[in-house]
Amino acid sequence: MVDLNFDELRRIRAEEPGRLAAVYASRTRRPIIQGDGKLFIVAADHPARGALGVRDDEMAMADRYDLLTRLATALECPGVDGVLGTPDIIDDLALLGCLEGKVVVGSMNRGGLRGASFEMDDRYTAYDVAGMSRDGLDFAKNLIRINLVDSGTANTLEATARAVNQAAEAGLPIMLEPFISNWSNGVIKNDLSTEAVIKSVAVASGLGNSSAFTWMKLPVVPDMEKVMASTTLPTLLLGGDPAEGEEEKLFANWAKALELPGVRGLVVGRSLLYPATGDVVSAIDAAAALVHPNK
Repeated sequence: MVDLNFDELRRIRAEEPGRLAAVYASRTRRPIIQGDGKLFIVAADHPARGALGVRDDEMAMADRYDLLTRLATALECPGVDGVLGTPDIIDDLALLGCLEGKVVVGSMNRGGLRGASFEMDDRYTAYDVAGMSRDGLDFAKNLIRINLVDSGTANTLEATARAVNQAAEAGLPIMLEPFISNWSNGVIKNDLSTEAVIKSVAVASGLGNSSAFTWMKLPVVPDMEKVMASTTLPTLLLGGDPAEGEEEKLFANWAKALELPGVRGLVVGRSLLYPATGDVVSAIDAAAALVHPNK
């Protein structure tokens, strides 16, 4: 994996906090859509919601230096188009020089902390549209868990509609990640049935006063053809956290879904940054080959 100068990162963080503005102002940007029209984005916004686990290790993502090294390693792989994260992670990557020529996606609502009694009231506690515009980010992302028996959902839907409005006004593409969710023994579980995903797409698609800049970020589920028939919006597939030994099946499902009309690529995090084999580069390259087979 890559070798990063964390001593310098810590020094800048303490002594030159204003350096970030200059770094963002001079960052080389790229068109979101280019070449084959597909995107492969590496995601790392889980920690800000208190979700640090990967498979059986509940603290797998706790070491920030290890996480940044894995992200920087992934971003050096030629098939990776960009990264998704909260401001703390994106700012670190910017100061480390890892965002040049990449699509940078800001994660917005991280207030629905994992396991909290208020988890469904998923507040917008990370990026806002103004902050992403300030830093020259390329894309916005938010999570929309829809729980029909939890009133916190109403606040999340209303806040998301406002975010869609602001993104459309700013001309900032925004990807919505909807789920139908339910409480189960004090834990939120997402319903990954085909019907539930289609219903979540219907609700999310109608949020805001314009859909001009709206994208979908959806799980791969059975009968994915029916899911993609439920929307005309450009769609990226999310990865999930497969159990050990399930990676081959996951890749096969991605490959099949990537062939569907409207599917524009993958947004994957833990399963590739922390592969069971420990080989980040091989895992990233294998996924990139599905998204960009001719690259």
